[in-house]
Amino acid sequence: MAKEVLCEVENCNYWGQGNLCQADAIYVVSHKGNTAYDSKDTDCKTFKPAH
Repeated sequence: MAKEVLCEVENCNYWGQGNLCQADAIYVVSHKGNTAYDSKDTDCKTFKPAH
């Protein structure tokens, strides 16, 4: 399992210094059912805009 999850979306509520994600868990889904062939086929459902 990954020990570091990197994120470059600075307006995400879970974004931390050094581009480290501070969320307790990450939820990623595919646009193509249960299979993705490229990162463009996926979305991070964990994203939440920072206030």
